[in-house]
Amino acid sequence: MAAKYHQISLSDIFSDCQNKLIDDSPSFFSMLSEHVDLNEFIPPEFQSAFYLSIGRTRIYPLHGFLSAFILQKIFSIPTDSLLLLFLNLCKELRDFCGFSKVPDASLMSHFKHDFKPYIELMFQRMVDYTEPICQSIDSSLAQMLTFDTSGIELYVSENNPKTLNALIKKLKAFYKDKPDVDPYKMAYGLMPSQAATCPDAKQMYINGHFCYADKFAILTNGLSIVRHISFIDDADFKAAHPDLVVEKKTDSPDEDKSVGDASSLVPVLQDFFSLHPDFHPNTFLGDSAFDSADLYRKLFHDFHFSKVLIPYNPRNVSSLKKVGYNAYGYPTCPNDASLAMKRCGITKEKGRADRVKWICPKIHYHHGWICDCDKPCSSAKKGRTTYTYENMDLRMFPGIQRDTKEWNDTYKIRAIVERAINHFKINMCIAG
Repeated sequence: MAAKYHQISLSDIFSDCQNKLIDDSPSFFSMLSEHVDLNEFIPPEFQSAFYLSIGRTRIYPLHGFLSAFILQKIFSIPTDSLLLLFLNLCKELRDFCGFSKVPDASLMSHFKHDFKPYIELMFQRMVDYTEPICQSIDSSLAQMLTFDTSGIELYVSENNPKTLNALIKKLKAFYKDKPDVDPYKMAYGLMPSQAATCPDAKQMYINGHFCYADKFAILTNGLSIVRHISFIDDADFKAAHPDLVVEKKTDSPDEDKSVGDASSLVPVLQDFFSLHPDFHPNTFLGDSAFDSADLYRKLFHDFHFSKVLIPYNPRNVSSLKKVGYNAYGYPTCPNDASLAMKRCGITKEKGRADRVKWICPKIHYHHGWICDCDKPCSSAKKGRTTYTYENMDLRMFPGIQRDTKEWNDTYKIRAIVERAINHFKINMCIAG
C-alpha cells in the first residue's frame, strides 16, 4: 500500500507543542533547551541596545523576555498578567527563561514598546534561518508564496455591535418598501472610515461582519510557514510607500477590500524582497482581487515569478459575446472573425497601464456614431468597444494552463494562508 503523506501545518505543530507541555512539562522544556538557542537569532544591535538601557548588572536577561513572550503565544496565554502568573507558578517555565525573579507587568510592557524595531529585526533573521529548512522539507512548496490581508480588531467604541446594528435597524425600517436598497451597504457608507480615538482602526469587512481593525498583509510559503507580515496603516509603512492609498474609497465593503488588497500587494512584496534578497520563489498564489494586467506584469517582470495563479475576477469578465483575435493580435468582431475591429486611440488612466481602444468594425460617424450591424453584439450607441494592453498574454497564460488539474491542485494550497491568519488570531490570541 502506498504511503499517505500529510502536509505540514503550523496549527498541527502548535497543537503538538501544547500537548507535549500538558503531558510532560519537564521533557518539553528540556527539548526546547536542547534544540532551540534563542541567542542565535538575537541581532548584535539588539543586545547592545538592551544592555545599554539597563546596564550590564541585570536581573533579567534579554533572552528571558523573548522566551517568555514566545512561550506565551505557544501556550495561548491571552494577557501579560496571566503570563506573569504562569511564570510565578511554573518553575520549569522560569528556569527556561532564565528568570531568578519574575519581572513586573510594567517592565514587560516597556520591553515590547521600547524594543519593537529590534524584535522585528530578530524575526526577520529567523525567516532567513528557516528558509533552508523549508527547502529541505519540500522545495516545491517552499518555492510558493501566498498573499492575503486581514485585520486585528481594536478596542474602540465603534466596534460595539450595538452602534452598527441600531443604524442598520433604522435603515431597514426606513427603506422597508424599497427592496432594491441594501441597508448593510448603506450603513457601511454612513459609518466613519476610521475610529475617532484611534486613526489606525479603519473600517473593514472581515469574516462576514463590519469592524474597525488594524489591517495587515501576510505572506506564507506553501508549507504554511509565515515569511512576512506588514501592517498597512503603520506610519513607517506609509512613509516608505507614500503612493499607497489605504482609505475607504466607496460605499461597498467588498469593493474596498478588493482595491485595498490589490494596491498593497506590490509594496509588501518590495519590502519582503528587500529584506530577503536571496529568496527566489517561483510561484505566486493570490485571490481574484489581484486579477489585473498591471499586477501580472509586476509579478512576472519585477518579482520574477514564473507561475502566477490568480482566478479571473468576475468584475473583469464581460457578459457580452467574446471578441476574437486575428494573426496580428487585433481584436475581431464576435459575429465575424474576418472583420478586425477599428483602432480608436489610446486610453490613459492614472495608476493603470495604457490601453489601446478598439471599436466595432461596422461603425461610422455621420452627425454622430452609427452602427450598421444587422445583429449588434452590444446595446451601446457606439457599438461594441474593447481594449488591448501590453500584458494580456500574461493574464491569459500566466505560466500555467488555467483550468487544468495542475492549476486546480496547485491553487488549493492557497487556503493555507487563511489558516495561518486564523491560527494567529485564535490560537495565539492575537485578536479579531
